[in-house]
Amino acid sequence: MSDALNRRTFLSASAAAGLSLTALGAMPQKPTGKIRPIVISSANGLETVKKAMEMIKAGADPLDAAIEGVAIVEADPKDNTVGYGGIPNEDGVVELDAAVMHGPTHGGGSVASLRNIMHPAAVARLVMKRTDHCLLVGEGALRFAKMHGFKEIDLLTEDSRKIWLHWKETNGKDDDRFPPPDDELDPIVREFFGIRKHGTIHCSALDTHGDLGCTTTTSGLFYKIPGRVGDSPIMGAGLFLDNEVGSAGSTGRGEANLLNLSSHTIVEAMRRGLSPKDAAMEAVKRIVATNKAPRNRDPKGRPNFDVKFYCVTKDGRYAGASLWAGAKMAVHDGDSAKLVDCASLYDEKAPEN
Repeated sequence: MSDALNRRTFLSASAAAGLSLTALGAMPQKPTGKIRPIVISSANGLETVKKAMEMIKAGADPLDAAIEGVAIVEADPKDNTVGYGGIPNEDGVVELDAAVMHGPTHGGGSVASLRNIMHPAAVARLVMKRTDHCLLVGEGALRFAKMHGFKEIDLLTEDSRKIWLHWKETNGKDDDRFPPPDDELDPIVREFFGIRKHGTIHCSALDTHGDLGCTTTTSGLFYKIPGRVGDSPIMGAGLFLDNEVGSAGSTGRGEANLLNLSSHTIVEAMRRGLSPKDAAMEAVKRIVATNKAPRNRDPKGRPNFDVKFYCVTKDGRYAGASLWAGAKMAVHDGDSAKLVDCASLYDEKAPEN
């Protein structure tokens, strides 16, 4: 697909989905305070932290700023790990997960296995604000989103369909499928399977009043079993915050985070006085210690997957950590946006899986 066509598809999809709907449930703006704001995100969130910081400086609530920031990636067809253009489940259907938490109210909301809605993080905020529930899933989450005005859209882009089809033809159980030879593969497919990226996006924001907000949003594990839910929409796993302590979130293998409630672990470690880096590394080490399944271990007994954590304290200190070397995080310190290195447990690059 040409860049021009990709751009036209992106713009038309954005209009169809109603990008203004991400503002549903947003707090009124308020005068800015005197505290230096910080916004952190995963490596695919450089534009996210810029947008969130712009909003915070204009007086937006930190959660609203984080949601508008990740909406950029949710609507980006070139990011195959979040929202529109996400890699589908094994049936070729894109299912999205997202969660939000709001520091001043200690509120939270999430959606899982949500189909046909581009901005699940904004829907999660409405779950928090308009219901007495924390999590809506599947058809119920879709009905709720539509009831509040979110428009349905086909989230499967042509590029993602080609990638899914190649996986289906080369990994499916049927013997009567014949994928094209390598020299006839679509360039999109060739590039994707040569550079496998497993993502999601997290964003935590500290505003000028010292209040926190965070969100994590994803299209989940590539080719997952329909209905599979990872850590992203689960508070305590894919994200967690305490407005008196700090905020944390994760990307990577969701099952490992679910089994360890890693984001909660990080916030509680910071509550005990650990630095953001040490708190994140504590969660990394716990995943290694509890990773018992042989299928999830390499020949040396180490995890054959990766997880990444991002955290910020109430006083503005931040850090990221991962199992394997090479991870980065996006940070806006109030002056500029940049990518910074995450600490790692192992010096080697993450294995392909």
